[in-house]
Amino acid sequence: MYIGLNDDHLMIQDTARKFATDQLAPIAAELDQGGRKQEFLENLKSMAELGFMGLNVDSEYGGAECGVIAFSLAISEAARACAASAVTMSVTNMVAELIATIGTEDQKREHVTKICSGEYPAASFCLSESGAGSDPSGMKTKARKDGGDWVLSGSKMWISSAEYAGVFVVWAVTDPDAVKGKGITCFLVPGDSPGIVIGKAERKMGQRASSTATVSFNDCRVPVSAVLGEVNQGYRIATTELAGGRIGIGSLALGIGLAAMDVAREYSLEREQFGQPISRNQGIQWMLADHYTELEAARLLVLNAAFQKESGRPFSKQASMGKLYASEAANRACYSALQIMGGLGYTEELPLERFARDVRVTSIYEGTSEIQRMIIARELLREVS
Repeated sequence: MYIGLNDDHLMIQDTARKFATDQLAPIAAELDQGGRKQEFLENLKSMAELGFMGLNVDSEYGGAECGVIAFSLAISEAARACAASAVTMSVTNMVAELIATIGTEDQKREHVTKICSGEYPAASFCLSESGAGSDPSGMKTKARKDGGDWVLSGSKMWISSAEYAGVFVVWAVTDPDAVKGKGITCFLVPGDSPGIVIGKAERKMGQRASSTATVSFNDCRVPVSAVLGEVNQGYRIATTELAGGRIGIGSLALGIGLAAMDVAREYSLEREQFGQPISRNQGIQWMLADHYTELEAARLLVLNAAFQKESGRPFSKQASMGKLYASEAANRACYSALQIMGGLGYTEELPLERFARDVRVTSIYEGTSEIQRMIIARELLREVS
């Protein structure tokens, strides 16, 4: 079980907090409105130089080699300032870790080093499709063998960082006659490969600076060496990596929720009504007590999942519990924080309305809350069956 942070963890947390405060927070509001894109990309490069794009990757490939707990802490600190930067960081770490774990030596040298150095601004997962979101095994994207190459055809939706990804991890059906979910293969596709078409960025409710788009593969040709892992074994890779990604999204939600409550807490000491600060009202005090308690519980759940993964133990159930609880608790916290702020919280003068928009998707992506409950229940029943 998770106990506490060591000196290395605290150093990573402090470094992430300082970077987030100094570099991410000052431009977060303008990024949300579509401005300062170049500075967003410069910050991604700086994050890579600090080791934040390969936190759980061996130093041999440019990673920081800090572990999963450090990854969780850094994501939370980044999310306190800018959720769009944090989600880019989370997904890029996932890609780097995946390739470093199961890729060939050539794949690691070719892609992981470029992710960790910042040569690639970001990296992306191409899994979801219009008819294959919560059930990715129903994907329609296909890859056919043609001589010494594979040719990919199909479209993926809701791809984070698609606009500036240096490499895509792409799942495609390679054996259409196999049992559902069994004939899927994972490929590494460089972002500049012929046949890739990046759609226009989606106009989203929140996390707007994180470019999310459709990625189409129009007879996109890649060599046999682009296969990640084994042919027809890609679905297992997807389910394993989604579990790890839930630690990242749980951490991200936690950071947003804490940022929202911190703003509301300070405001409650300053705002006076009926001749006294609103912090003296029991209703406000109970909101603060309840939400900080929930967020602390979320922190422990997420870090326990990170500890389990870092220790090499099964962590799927713990990751789903952490992601479920943290995302739901953070949504509730942002709603109450905005309520404490009143009309001012509803304006763009303060970041509460942005936090409320940014946090909403955390209970949707990397598996909806409903899917997390299914996974948790499945694991609980499996333990006694």
